[in-house]
Amino acid sequence: MSMNSNEVRCLIAGGAGCLGTNLARRLLDQGAHVDVVDNLSTGRQANVDRLSRHLNFDFIKMDITDPAICRQLQRRRYSHVYNLACPTGVPNIKRLGEQMLMASSAGTLNLLKIARRCKAKYLFASTAEAYGDPDVFPQHETYVGRVDPVGPRSAYEEGKRFGEALTRFWGGKYGVEVRIVRIFNTYGPAMSPKDQRVIPQMLTRLIAGHPVPIYGDGMQTRTFLHVDDLVSGLLIVVDKGVSGEVYNVGGDEQITVRDLFGAVKKATGLAGEAVFRDHFIDDHRGRWPDTTKLQALGWRPSISLEAGIRQSYQDLLRSLGIKQAGAAAGPAHRRDGSAPASGDRSQPGSP
Repeated sequence: MSMNSNEVRCLIAGGAGCLGTNLARRLLDQGAHVDVVDNLSTGRQANVDRLSRHLNFDFIKMDITDPAICRQLQRRRYSHVYNLACPTGVPNIKRLGEQMLMASSAGTLNLLKIARRCKAKYLFASTAEAYGDPDVFPQHETYVGRVDPVGPRSAYEEGKRFGEALTRFWGGKYGVEVRIVRIFNTYGPAMSPKDQRVIPQMLTRLIAGHPVPIYGDGMQTRTFLHVDDLVSGLLIVVDKGVSGEVYNVGGDEQITVRDLFGAVKKATGLAGEAVFRDHFIDDHRGRWPDTTKLQALGWRPSISLEAGIRQSYQDLLRSLGIKQAGAAAGPAHRRDGSAPASGDRSQPGSP
């Protein structure tokens, strides 16, 4: 850490989701005090219960769009504010679109007010959806994207783009130390079995013996990053990144959804079939982050897709209460096949 652990008090909005849970766990392991705020619309009480075993952890069930959050939390002396609070997943856009828009606007403003009052570093978790359906590969942070402001995905895309604009504006006007990260597809432990994003959906359906839906022809490409590598990226951006700047965080290897299905079966040993369906929403043909800017800060992804899927599979089995013979769910192995050494989850200069 860049300061004494006793001085590090972090607020994580949206901390009951997969990303927030893993970020909270990393910070707690490093000795920080962590407060999580979540309304549990898509976050999981089970994740909160696991984190509650730490003495330095507090959970506040609250919606960040409620102005009362400012009155309740502004007097706390936070050193860092992580804004991860927004429902995610394309299948949730129709159902939770209004919540996405409000979390990224009113919620972002409330958290910025808290950061300003506390003189805390502030990180806004944006998304690759900010690029829309890109026509430039890979996508660099300077690419302005190709987004339909009134399209079927606009509640999430435009909500996050507004959140970026508000974050950047507040940083300049009020001197708040702000960073923006655009997160590409991420997976890992603490995912909900009900999560409809592609990797957890494939895993849960294969576990249940159900066909796996693949939308369109399955030739659309994505990249995938294990949540441990994502958390490392966020902490490096907060510690070493430049205030007001945007950083891509994501995997560096493109894979089609069709090939991903094969990779999931290979990593888990599960058998199953795919069923091809028309997409329920306009799909994007590809995503591929340019992470040169983040790598210049010293970040490198370290967990292979195969090892990460295997770990995620074992974690989902535990969540579902299914015992698998010989499935010791240790830490995911790195790309060279070695397991991280004890304590290797931390990154220099975090949180």
